[in-house]
Amino acid sequence: MVTIKDSVHDHITVEGVAAELLDTPPVQRLRRLKQLGTVGLVYPSANHTRFEHSLGVYHLADAALDGLGIEGAQAERLRAAAILHDVGHTPFSHNIESIIARLTGRMHDEVDDLLEEGEIARVLALHDIDPGAVADLIAGDGEFGQLVSGELDVDRMDYLVRDAHHTGVPYGTIDTGRLIRELRFVDGELVLGEGNVQTAESLLVARALMNPVVYNHHVARISKAMLRQATERLLETEETTAETLRRMDDAALRVALRSCPETAAFATRLDTRSLYKRAIWAELQDVPDELLDADHEARGEFERQIATRAGVETDAVIIDVPDRPRMRESTSRVVVNGEVRTLGTQSTLVDALRRVQQEQWRLGVYAPEEATDAVGRAAEETLGLDLDALVVDVRKGINTTLDEF
Repeated sequence: MVTIKDSVHDHITVEGVAAELLDTPPVQRLRRLKQLGTVGLVYPSANHTRFEHSLGVYHLADAALDGLGIEGAQAERLRAAAILHDVGHTPFSHNIESIIARLTGRMHDEVDDLLEEGEIARVLALHDIDPGAVADLIAGDGEFGQLVSGELDVDRMDYLVRDAHHTGVPYGTIDTGRLIRELRFVDGELVLGEGNVQTAESLLVARALMNPVVYNHHVARISKAMLRQATERLLETEETTAETLRRMDDAALRVALRSCPETAAFATRLDTRSLYKRAIWAELQDVPDELLDADHEARGEFERQIATRAGVETDAVIIDVPDRPRMRESTSRVVVNGEVRTLGTQSTLVDALRRVQQEQWRLGVYAPEEATDAVGRAAEETLGLDLDALVVDVRKGINTTLDEF
């Protein structure tokens, strides 16, 4: 058993299989992965790591298991899954995950290969725990996988509170104690008990408030896009492979980018915070479906066309198209009058937050500051945009939106 002082949950007691997993190399690697990637360029105190977050997820999972009355071997499997749920993360967390997934076919929660060999496999074997069963829980499969990866998972409960705490913003506050206490399994589904519509809504509100000011802050998005561009170029040089890069930590990727002639300029910009600026910042209603649905190759071709039209190098243009707005948490299930219902059908707040998501969404085209005017005009013509202004922060006709804060 080990007790660890945590900045969010105070003292966390880790025991059993989870305590032995703490000192395995894949879990210790999480100390060297920032939870929020490049968001530290916006919020200097956002230096917390995936290791801290994994401890928080374990702590909340342990409390949930007690409340749900889950004991024995199943509880130990879930505790192992909680402490291991992020071991598959790439450097800088989600920032470059899409690149690695495209090249390796694996997302960060597909970790069966990590669990079936090495120190993790040895520890699980000592506790007679099937690595495949733990990998399934991390992927959110089965009834109990919902607790680790689902609409009401302990992962989301921890990262919202932790990210708000370390960035210093007052928006990610949720009542984790009540959320944990009110969890129930009803016919194989993880739900919140009677009288907890507002408790479920609190997750939606916290996420909706955190999105524009933290996760999708324009500087955070620009730095993420630049990191992705640099990582693409690094892999194109064949100086490393996607499989090798997948297991690097943040520092190793930075060194690789600095050492490669084709990516050194990007690395310097990220190191010195000499970031690209917004040439286009367009609302969802102004973006054609062709661009929204364009794959990696099509977006690359658009970037080349814009660069040619603007008279700049191809690497001076980055197109950043977020996924279409969606609200996974709206499918959370709550008990109302003895009946299990989805939050989306029960809460009028869900529709309002969906509209907020639509209004917050922006297409970004980024370029060096001196080239933003030329790139913006070229992008508007190339992408078939008809914009009143190339950079729109607040939607006209909306008196107050979260983009203002």
